Amino acid sequence: MNGLLNWHSSAHWSAQERPCRYCGHPTHLRDDKGVPADKVCAEDALADIAGIVQAYSSQGQL
Repeated sequence: MNGLLNWHSSAHWSAQERPCRYCGHPTHLRDDKGVPADKVCAEDALADIAGIVQAYSSQGQL
């Protein structure tokens, strides 16, 4: 995975701004579940999760 999400679908857009679930700034964007999320914030969160999974995997804990 290259860390970039594909949000070309109109389902990722809302006319109404809501606070991003990660940073709290207003956004028109929605994630796959319809939750307000900036694309960059969501990509950063995924990168953090991938790093955690990799760290535990390398220790044989997954």
